[in-house]
Amino acid sequence: MNQEPYSGFRVTDQEFADNPDPRVPCVLLVDASASMSGEPIMELNLGLQQYRDELLMDNLASRRVEISIFRFGGDVGLERDFVTARQFDPPALQANGHTPMAEAIMRGVKHLEERKATYQSNGIAYYRPWIFLITDGEPTDGDDAWRVACEAVRLGEQQKKFTFFAVGTGAANYDKLRQLSPSRQPLRLKGIAFREMFRWLSNSQTRVSQSQVGTHIALPPATGDGGWADVPT
Repeated sequence: MNQEPYSGFRVTDQEFADNPDPRVPCVLLVDASASMSGEPIMELNLGLQQYRDELLMDNLASRRVEISIFRFGGDVGLERDFVTARQFDPPALQANGHTPMAEAIMRGVKHLEERKATYQSNGIAYYRPWIFLITDGEPTDGDDAWRVACEAVRLGEQQKKFTFFAVGTGAANYDKLRQLSPSRQPLRLKGIAFREMFRWLSNSQTRVSQSQVGTHIALPPATGDGGWADVPT
């Protein structure tokens, strides 16, 4: 996880005056389409709560990890703007509608760039951001929109603007998900182990938050014995 360069040092926003720590920004893109109804959406909501609770257990992570959530189901909505774990109030997502995944990706990428600009204008250091996509289906907003989203992810990763993770569950289209990030294969959730997945995410981001900005951090394994995911074939 590397820091992107910025120039100058100027804290103007009150949130950064109160907490000038470097940030670990993470955009969650979560599928809340109709196919997530029932137990899957319930477990996803419980996983988000666990994610918050585990980040709060570490002092640095609670100050440094920033979370934003876009929900895509029927339409795309910004459920939570960037806040640290200390201010994060997990939403109660409801499943509905189709799967505008490409639009969610593009909005997430844009939102992240805007947040990075805010860090830079306030002189706040940051680790390489994360974008974390969770879906049980495939994009319904058309091939052209999907190609644009895939290119945005490819360029963002190539230019080290963010690290992109794709996690599928249920009937997710893994061929589509592979198109997003040629450098990182999608993962398949074991059953509906959302809480285990979010435990891994919180543990990973806690490791990052405890490191020096610009250093490479080995993440805990997500697959294998005791892991929450496997690699789809």
